Amino acid sequence: MMQINQNFDSGNILVKSIIDNSATLEIRDDTNSEFKQWFYFQVTTEVGVDCTFNIANANSCSYAKGWDGYSAVASYDGVDWFRVATEFDGDQLTIKHTFEYNSIFFAYFAPYSYQRHQQLIFSAQQSPICHHKVIGQTVEGRNMDLLVVGNENRKPIWIIARQHPGESMAEWCAEGLVDSLLDEDRASSQLLLDNYCFYIVPNMNPDGSVNGNLRSNAAGANLNREWSEPSAENSPEVLAVRSLMQETGVEAFLDLHGDEGLPYVFVAGAEGNPSYSEKVAKLETNFSNNLMSINPDFQMEYGYDKDEPGKADLRIATNWVGEEFGCLSYTLEMPFKDNANLPNTITGWSPERSYVLGESLLQALYQTLK
Repeated sequence: MMQINQNFDSGNILVKSIIDNSATLEIRDDTNSEFKQWFYFQVTTEVGVDCTFNIANANSCSYAKGWDGYSAVASYDGVDWFRVATEFDGDQLTIKHTFEYNSIFFAYFAPYSYQRHQQLIFSAQQSPICHHKVIGQTVEGRNMDLLVVGNENRKPIWIIARQHPGESMAEWCAEGLVDSLLDEDRASSQLLLDNYCFYIVPNMNPDGSVNGNLRSNAAGANLNREWSEPSAENSPEVLAVRSLMQETGVEAFLDLHGDEGLPYVFVAGAEGNPSYSEKVAKLETNFSNNLMSINPDFQMEYGYDKDEPGKADLRIATNWVGEEFGCLSYTLEMPFKDNANLPNTITGWSPERSYVLGESLLQALYQTLK
């Protein structure tokens, strides 16, 4: 008999029915919000069985068009993730798989667990150039973890990730960046630290991550629309980070995300800000060119439409930071699907490629800011 469970860190699925080897499922809403798209569940059945999972409310998810060309990820051990046969008919999303072992995980993207998050924090703090700060509490009382790497008397670079908790590739990317920055054998990292101090928030939304949300925190807030007026009640996560930024200043800023629809790695800048300048435009161009030369997974042909001058939404982190500090301020987006320019049919876009991209971001920053 097939058994389905989602009662674990980041789990999300509702079981509507199970008939033989076929299950009808639904993705539940984010906590106190109507956003939904993230799923993560575990299935147990007999080895060799062909199973079908129909997500019946896929067409009413937040980014239904994102299902086109999408393949779910699966793992037998929670470590190695691979893509499985998936089809979207405009109404429901159907996942099919023949079981090689009794139990398997299915997910929207490879999860980044709260346990791994804590391991990243506690491992990083053991470096002599890194220390850990708790700068506030989330809605549900979890720590807002900050890693400070380098001398705090030097110019500040801020990196944040996973404002949208379902975009787990962002924390995989942050892990790659942290590991590279702490690597004493990486000359570019060490030279960056001669002039800059890094303030890194690997997970802006721990509550949403644990609760299996796509886009919201525990209060139902989309944190990337809270930067102009964060509140202690609805967005204490942003309030804590923004307050410290105003104390330290910001010389450069990267906000790491995932995009449901576009099968590319790309950036979005602050060109719509009222104070946008030639200096910032040059920094953006140089950073993008440097990153593309370092890592071909990044490209500049496809991305979001640019904001008109003076029309930027200052509720968004990249725009608020760019306007407040007049610095290089970029949102980096990675795909939930695959990189269409360099496809991998087995894994699609993956934790490993996200990690390597994080390493590349440091090299691009070095080339841009040296």
